[in-house]
Amino acid sequence: MARSNIKRQNELEPERVVYAKVEIEALGIEVDFIGSNRIEFKYLNETITFFPYSGWHTGKSIKDGRGIKKLLRQIKP
Repeated sequence: MARSNIKRQNELEPERVVYAKVEIEALGIEVDFIGSNRIEFKYLNETITFFPYSGWHTGKSIKDGRGIKKLLRQIKP
């Protein structure tokens, strides 16, 4: 999802993708897909989508919201 400041998004998004992947896998969850602007993984047999730049996360088995820390709290075993 492009923002008005595309340069800033292009600078920050790769770092956020790596951080999110490492943190999710540290909880023992395998990341299924890493795209240019999203990460997908399974949690409680449902697909969860996380958008690293905005921090938005959504899926059937979690409460939708914004922020990697809030997502990690929800999926923590």
